[in-house]
Amino acid sequence: MVLVGNIATDEVKDIARRIAHIIIAPETVKGMINGALTVPLDMGYLAWGYLDTDSRFSHQTQRIRMVTAIRHDILNYQNIVNAAQKILELFNTYLSESQQDTAYRSVMSSVAGRMLATKLVTLIAAAALERVSFIVAADSKGVIGTVAMALLVGGMSERSIRTAQALEAEDPEVYMLLAPHDYDLLYFLIEPAVKPFVDAIHVRVTQGSPAFNRIIHEVGERLNARQ
Repeated sequence: MVLVGNIATDEVKDIARRIAHIIIAPETVKGMINGALTVPLDMGYLAWGYLDTDSRFSHQTQRIRMVTAIRHDILNYQNIVNAAQKILELFNTYLSESQQDTAYRSVMSSVAGRMLATKLVTLIAAAALERVSFIVAADSKGVIGTVAMALLVGGMSERSIRTAQALEAEDPEVYMLLAPHDYDLLYFLIEPAVKPFVDAIHVRVTQGSPAFNRIIHEVGERLNARQ
């Protein structure tokens, strides 16, 4: 196994491949999110929460936080945009200007350079909101309906809580960015689309800039190969 720092070359290439795919075809995030957010999967999380008696009390505390966040309109479009944008902005802080140009310049002629990031977050938010809209009954003031509230304290809330806990354990740097705004509760909605960037951030934090720069170099090579 070839290592770049302490990270395997195959892992570098995998993260780079996933980032490049999203940059080249940002419209694919809708399919990623649709494929991940399913009622059967939420039912599975509900069953998991029912059987996992050891975490029931701590999860109840988190459900109270979720209900409070819902009452403050956490599920609106702008909050989902903000959550995705914070992650991509953190990713971009680790890129030099030349690296950002390399990563973004070759995609979609209608989007100039780093403006792709803005387009990407709006696509992610729109896809996530569309997917959950079937359980969100909101009036013009953004008040969540009774049916939505009932469902959100079931399987979807269990999934939200467990995904946020996994993020805190595995990628605390991203969790700490989202949690002050309760955006960690939204992470499960956008995870399929932002995970490659989160993985790259984690490499930068845990392995340092050489391993991260290798990922970005690989992204640039993949983008250049399609020109």
